[in-house]
Amino acid sequence: MTCQICGVILPTGAMFCGECGSSRTATPLTRKRPDPRPNDTTIIAPLPPRSTVVSVPVDTDVAPAKGRPPMRPETVQSGATSVPGYLPVGFVLQFSTGETVSVRGSGLIGRRPMPQPGEAFDVLLPIADVGMSVSKTHLEFGQHEGEFWVNDRFSGNGTVLRRPNEAPVRCEPGRRYRVLRRSRVEMADQHFTVN
Repeated sequence: MTCQICGVILPTGAMFCGECGSSRTATPLTRKRPDPRPNDTTIIAPLPPRSTVVSVPVDTDVAPAKGRPPMRPETVQSGATSVPGYLPVGFVLQFSTGETVSVRGSGLIGRRPMPQPGEAFDVLLPIADVGMSVSKTHLEFGQHEGEFWVNDRFSGNGTVLRRPNEAPVRCEPGRRYRVLRRSRVEMADQHFTVN
């Protein structure tokens, strides 16, 4: 008997071919296996354009409530973490890579930060990290009532927050931590200071 796959003569009573390892009953048609991952490519549709919301009509004067600053007709991007009608507070992030970035609203930081489907951020900040200690999407930041916060996005090496005159805090993934000005946020081998 001859192996139908490689053509080697099989000894009497052989169950498998000693040359290619095929079963003696194998044929070229039975050896052809279906692709185990026929749909492993996912096509992601582009996100719809982010709409803008104007909180106060431009031609209307609004008297400020007592104790509150006057409302200005500012355009606020949807998905921002601020109160509609008010621009988010500005913060300056000074990175260990030598870059200084002024941010408002929300964003992601990492080697190649990318939002999950359905998420919207004001800014994506890529970090140059040759040692690749920083995750692709390492942490999220935003604002709540004028205060800056960070949230570790289940990074590989974690995030440590060092507030002025306080003990360092290892950030629990998925939890927001308030960051005071002059605090240092450590992302593995890289860090940034919030001013």
